[in-house]
This record gives sequence, structure tokens and C-alpha cells, in this order.
Amino acid sequence: MWLREVKRFIRSKSRIIGSLGQPILFLVALGYGLGPVFAKAGQGNYLEFIAPGIIGMSIIFSAIFNGMQVIWDRQFGFLKETMVVPVSRLSIMFGRTLGGATVASAQGILVLLIATLAGFRPLSLAGIAPAIIIMLLVALLFSSLGIMVASLLKDMQGFQLIMNFLIMPLVFLSGAFFPLNSAPAALVLVARFDPLSYGIDALRYFLIGVSAFPLALDIGVLLAVSAIFLGLGSYFFSKIEI
Repeated sequence: MWLREVKRFIRSKSRIIGSLGQPILFLVALGYGLGPVFAKAGQGNYLEFIAPGIIGMSIIFSAIFNGMQVIWDRQFGFLKETMVVPVSRLSIMFGRTLGGATVASAQGILVLLIATLAGFRPLSLAGIAPAIIIMLLVALLFSSLGIMVASLLKDMQGFQLIMNFLIMPLVFLSGAFFPLNSAPAALVLVARFDPLSYGIDALRYFLIGVSAFPLALDIGVLLAVSAIFLGLGSYFFSKIEI
């Protein structure tokens, strides 16, 4: 299942190009458009600040919509074929989740490369490797969330509506586009309940040396929430009726 997801991504050139359109737009429009305003406020280079947020945004979009493949496979009969093989449903679910996380992480790395071409400069090359690990953790978390929700639904349009309603608040409340250090206390409180906040904060720590939360808290929350969603996703996936 992991290899299937990876091959589908590699073979679909239009998917790769299409998934990069929105991150490029945000990098150019916000990075350069709001850069002077951010600099005048004494906050530094906005492109460098926003790049980790754009990376996190591209990962969450790709990872969550990995769950749509479950509904697609259910409608066209492929899921039924995988369910009858002598392999546990937990293995099937984990393979799908890991495949979606791998694809989402690959897109995050591509966005990092594009941001570098646009002028983004990581604080040090040594921070890139741990940043990629954080990308994988964020992708694993939201890939399992997407599969968990897809296991409860049979309608593809319903899944898209629910995910769109969920994704945008997660992105905009995560501090992807504004520094949490200078945000109102109420907004910071809401951001603490957003798991994406900790992923983007950890990315900023490794890529530009800036963070709003302790690194140990970022990693701890990502690991804990990933384990919860993996457990719930495995349970609901095991209850799917074909």
C-alpha cells in the first residue's frame, strides 16, 4: 500500500505540478507583497518567516486528502479486494497512512526547494535533516486524520466539504502567516489546541532558529496526537463495511 501511493504520486506529473501551484502563489504574493510591511514592523524577513508555514500548509493539504483515496477505492471496488487478502486491516491502514505521509513530505521538500529558489535561506544546512523529520511527523498526523474521517464516510463530496471546513481554520490559526509571539493572548490560546501550530513552530526552529514554544513540547505534541489519530484511524478503518 505504501508503494502504491508513492508510485501514483511519481507517475502523476499533473498532480505534482498542481500541488505546487498554491504554495508558490502564497510564497510570491505574501512573501514579497507583505515583506516590506513586516520589515518596517521590525520583524525581519517575511519570506524567511512564512516559508516554514507554507511548507506546513502544503503538507496538511496533501496528507488529509489522502483519505479521499479510501472513499475512491471503496466506490470502485479496490478496497474490497484489499480487505480479503490475508493481511490485517491494521497493516493496510498503516501502509496507506505511511504512503500518504511520504507523498506529503515529498511535497513539503519540493516547496522547501522552491522557497530556496525564491530567496529563502535556512539558518544552517544541519537543520534541514531534522526539519524533514518534522515534515514526516506532521504528514503522518494529518494523513491518519484523513483516513480516520474517510473511514466514517461513504460520500466523496461530503469528505471534501468536511476537510475544507477543517483545513483552513487549522492553517490560519497555526501561526503560519503571523508570529504567535506578538499575537493576542486569545489567539495564542486557540493556537495551542491546533496540532499544526507545533509542527510549523518546530520547522521554524530548525530552519530559521525562531520558535514560540519549547522544541520538546512541539515534538511531544506531534508524537502524542499522531499516536491518537493512528489508533482511532486503525479502529474505524477496521470497522469499515464493504
